[in-house]
Amino acid sequence: MFKLDDFFKSACYFEGSLVLVAIVLGWIAGVNPFESLYFSEAAIAYGVIGTIPLFLMFLALEQVKGKSVVTIRKMLLNTLGPGLHRYHWTDLLMLAAIAGVAEELLFRGVIQPWVESAWGLVAGLIVSNILFGLVHAVTPLYAVLAAVVGIYLGLSLDYGGDRNLLTPVIIHGFYDFLAFIALMRVYRAGLPASPKN
Repeated sequence: MFKLDDFFKSACYFEGSLVLVAIVLGWIAGVNPFESLYFSEAAIAYGVIGTIPLFLMFLALEQVKGKSVVTIRKMLLNTLGPGLHRYHWTDLLMLAAIAGVAEELLFRGVIQPWVESAWGLVAGLIVSNILFGLVHAVTPLYAVLAAVVGIYLGLSLDYGGDRNLLTPVIIHGFYDFLAFIALMRVYRAGLPASPKN
């Protein structure tokens, strides 16, 4: 049975294992997942600024009362809240960074350029992000939202004219971190107050 104590480590290991998947898939496809990943102050700036629209979307969805959105919100709170609320913000930052690096290496570092090389830029963007949406398909609406976010991340790969995987890595990781913090705060607010000694 899954234990909450194991949640953080399991999440880190799972996300980290995607780096190995990216390396193996890249080897099969003849694509180096790290080829477009390099340090650039511009990519960091684009990444930080590029997080803002996604997080504003997250905050806007928090206000939506539609059944499908409420279902997603409850699902995220019930699955992530118990596992994350006991951790320090630095732990959440580490998990978000691992997820940002690993998922971007796989989807934008290998799958998108692999499909692009066979079918072109548009197909690479669409196919890689349909797959991105499908692996996040906890509900149909969540899959669609994830695919849209994936397209945004895929477009950010070439922002500024130079292909740099660092931009979507930062957007993805920083967004996940902010979302984790927001979910943790809501979950903690719903916990019964502990008795004072």
